[in-house]
Amino acid sequence: MTRRFDDWATQAEEAMGEQKTRHAALRYIVEAWEEAVYDGLHPDQVASAALFAAVSEMVTAYGEEAVARMLEDLPERIRRGEFTLYYSRQ
Repeated sequence: MTRRFDDWATQAEEAMGEQKTRHAALRYIVEAWEEAVYDGLHPDQVASAALFAAVSEMVTAYGEEAVARMLEDLPERIRRGEFTLYYSRQ
């Protein structure tokens, strides 16, 4: 299971190509995710909790309407494959 998340982190980091702080933030999230799965939580449970936490934090920071507008194009972004990670199997 750890290999899958390492591949995911690597691909996400390459795709983002952004600042060191975003890289560090992603690493924290991936490590917490791995720990939760290692402790027995199902990845779907972790994903649901992570989405809730992320959207809740955004609503606190920007307000409900702004976040709703930010997420309006989310279905299309998903369909375009923006969140699809390809990882190699060895």
